[in-house]
Amino acid sequence: MSPGPKRRELAGVSVTRALLRGGRECSVATPRQLVEWMKQDKTCDELGAWTGLQLCSGSGSPAKWGSHPGRLPEGGKRDEDLVLPINSSLSVTLHQDQLKTTTTAAISKDFTEDRIWLNGREEDVEQPRLQACLREIRRLARKRRSAGDEDPAALGLSYKVHVASVNNFPTAAGLASSAAGYACLAYTLAQVYGVESDLSEVARRGSGSACRSLYGGFVEWQMGERADGKDSIARQVAPESHWPELRVLILVVSAEKKLTGSTAGMRTSVETSPLLRFRAESVVPARMAEMARCVRERDFPGFAQLTMKDSNQFHATCLDTFPPISYLSDTSRRVVHLVHRFNAHHGQTKVAYTFDAGPNAVVFALHDTVPEFVAAVRHCFPPESNGDKFLKGLPVPPVPLSDELKAVLDVDPTPGGVKYIIATQVGPGPQILEDPHAHLLGPDGLPKPAA
Repeated sequence: MSPGPKRRELAGVSVTRALLRGGRECSVATPRQLVEWMKQDKTCDELGAWTGLQLCSGSGSPAKWGSHPGRLPEGGKRDEDLVLPINSSLSVTLHQDQLKTTTTAAISKDFTEDRIWLNGREEDVEQPRLQACLREIRRLARKRRSAGDEDPAALGLSYKVHVASVNNFPTAAGLASSAAGYACLAYTLAQVYGVESDLSEVARRGSGSACRSLYGGFVEWQMGERADGKDSIARQVAPESHWPELRVLILVVSAEKKLTGSTAGMRTSVETSPLLRFRAESVVPARMAEMARCVRERDFPGFAQLTMKDSNQFHATCLDTFPPISYLSDTSRRVVHLVHRFNAHHGQTKVAYTFDAGPNAVVFALHDTVPEFVAAVRHCFPPESNGDKFLKGLPVPPVPLSDELKAVLDVDPTPGGVKYIIATQVGPGPQILEDPHAHLLGPDGLPKPAA
């Protein structure tokens, strides 16, 4: 018996399974060996702890999983139950080293009910979309079991599941925390229950954008045409290695939970906004093709301008909704002003903003532009306190801001308007965690105390 869990690479996602006997972890050599152990030892539970992370930012931006800001966000749902969008969308998966959702799931015959904890707080496990995700994973597991598969996970179909998930970036603040969370959840549950199917549909049932979060790089969510949604799936447009010079800055304006959630807001927009229907039918298809071209050719000016125009139109549909929805704050609008003044100073499009359903800005730039733009953000939004904590993530060398650029910006500084910046880049899909200490659940199946 070894002191720690066996780890293995699965589909490029960081996953760890631990078999617990009497509260101690023992390694599992193979699934078939585990089946034999379980047949021989009636006291042995498979408490399969599978951990994955995701980073995706926005509705189009995070097991170890990244967030994914949507550059061409979906505008609403044509079917709420199946979570089918009214238009296709494209997003960028951000790197887990800077933004991530970490999820641990465990099943045991000793658990009396399904339970889930988010950021240390127990949540309602009966939430409809969470239940839809659980039902679909268990259905796929039963299907695999009926086919005669001896994977030990199939023996735990009657067991209840405990799930703990933690985001290292603001939750419900317009940074795609739900997409990152549900993608991570779907992948983690699939490992626990031995499901190897395409998880696009499962993740989509939790949060539409989550299906995009199952892949790294640049990802398209195809709206599909079938009524059953079988063709509404995600596909990778380009891997994370395709555009190594591209950088992403998350300007956190507010970490507070937004007043109007993405799902509720989009539902109202679908019901009341004529502009939304026009956008979905007449604007988005051509923009999807153009955005894919910009990504393939690494055309930053084209990518940047289309990103900003589509963000503006998305928020125009929010204002066209009745009653209107306003996700942007005064600081958000100042960031828009800053970006356009910065580009005007250089005579070309060097940075681009996009906002999902929240006030926080996602800014795209090439790596050699980042230091000067960060200096411009510091000038317009001076940190209120410890400046060392103002910039997080990838290191950005400090540079002086020219007097000419300061004159062009022509702003009254807003101290504390931007709380902090997270510097990151395009990232991969799910990643396997090698550190057993990263498990969020203890041997008793309950969340570990916060460090």
